[in-house]
Amino acid sequence: MTNKPSSSRPLSPRQLAVRTLNRVDEQGSYAEPLLDSYLSAYLPDDIKNRKLVTQIVYGTLRMRGYLDWMIEQFYHGSFPAMDNTLKNILRTAAYQLFYMDRIPSYAVVNEAVRITESAFRGRGALVNALLRNIIRRKDTLSLPEQTRDFPLYIAVVHSHPQWLVEKWIALFGEDEAIRLCSAFNEIPPVTVRVNTLKDSREAVLSEMCRAGWEAAASHYSPDGIRIGRSERPVRDTPWFGQGRIQIQDEGSQLISRLVDPQPGDTVLDLCAGTGGKTAHLAALMRNRGKILAVDNQEKKLQSLQAMNGRLGVNCVETLCRDGRESPPDHLLETFDCVLVDAPCTGLGTLKRNPEIKWRLTPAEIVRAVSLQSGLLDSAARYLKKGGRLVYSTCSLLPEENEEIIRAFLSRHGAFRHERNVTTIPGDCLDRNGFMKTLPHRHGMDGFFAALLVKSV
Repeated sequence: MTNKPSSSRPLSPRQLAVRTLNRVDEQGSYAEPLLDSYLSAYLPDDIKNRKLVTQIVYGTLRMRGYLDWMIEQFYHGSFPAMDNTLKNILRTAAYQLFYMDRIPSYAVVNEAVRITESAFRGRGALVNALLRNIIRRKDTLSLPEQTRDFPLYIAVVHSHPQWLVEKWIALFGEDEAIRLCSAFNEIPPVTVRVNTLKDSREAVLSEMCRAGWEAAASHYSPDGIRIGRSERPVRDTPWFGQGRIQIQDEGSQLISRLVDPQPGDTVLDLCAGTGGKTAHLAALMRNRGKILAVDNQEKKLQSLQAMNGRLGVNCVETLCRDGRESPPDHLLETFDCVLVDAPCTGLGTLKRNPEIKWRLTPAEIVRAVSLQSGLLDSAARYLKKGGRLVYSTCSLLPEENEEIIRAFLSRHGAFRHERNVTTIPGDCLDRNGFMKTLPHRHGMDGFFAALLVKSV
């Protein structure tokens, strides 16, 4: 099956789901932008089937561990060695059989066989036999014994890699690890940030409700709105097109609040990416002052500039460079605030990016830590004496969070950790004064942040 997006060749919704999952697995693509591309190419106006493809893709990614466990009980060969496309045909079909009751079983099987024959002539009989066996016995399939191997039991039932489950148990204990894994398998809320450069949250929320949207003010961020039922994607609304809102998780919104830039400040966003937090910083500064957005990928900075045009942000300059490099002389100790929103494993975002849990390895954590340490050391040199440095990740691992901060403070005696934080809700601070949001406690993505102050 070719993976090239093209609207010239019709594909069924289930073929489209399999193709998306193939790209996610084989090319390391993220599901969200890839799925947006495919849906625009193949199903631009078919709302019903767009929802079907989205549900199958994300459901299969979230529950892949459970689905693989069940399929392997019926497959007599080596499932890990099976062709990837065939795996995803079976996974998507099994997901529909286990989790989508409104779809008749015969329709699921027939379509899976058809897709298989189009890709692997003669293998349809295998898929047919496996799926019909699952249908007959799905209510009696065995699971790992909870009392004998608890981490394996959680890994299968709540569909996470066992090594990651063992980390969650070590960090949070058994009961909370279950709650966390369960929360990661939920559909995430759609959360937007109201762009206060253009409007107020009250005005936008009132318009949404009058238009029949299921929307409410977010609990933690004073700029956020949570959206439930909606008739169309947020990006297709006038609020988005007019730059009055930006899609942004509530936890992400709190990071800029922790930085707390003031109008007239000079601010550095050292790992700006596509600029979601950069634009929020500008709004908090009321477009007064200067923000330098740095990233090592020019395409991301171009996206940042385009977004800033829509949002009416005009206080941001961009610079393409590796944030770990020594600052240019003219930028040494010149910034009032520095934000290091460091590249990380992304393990706090598994609701939105479930593919991460299947591709991440422990070795990648080590590489992330090295990068994060280098960025934080470089950031320290940009900051004025008395300035504020915020380090943040969307990870829950101490290796990327508390341990990074402890090591940094041991190397940089001029810095201290500010524990008395008043710019974000106390519910989002742990006992050590670190910002920490958790999906099962706060209903948002998992973020960590620390506020550091450079001594005068």
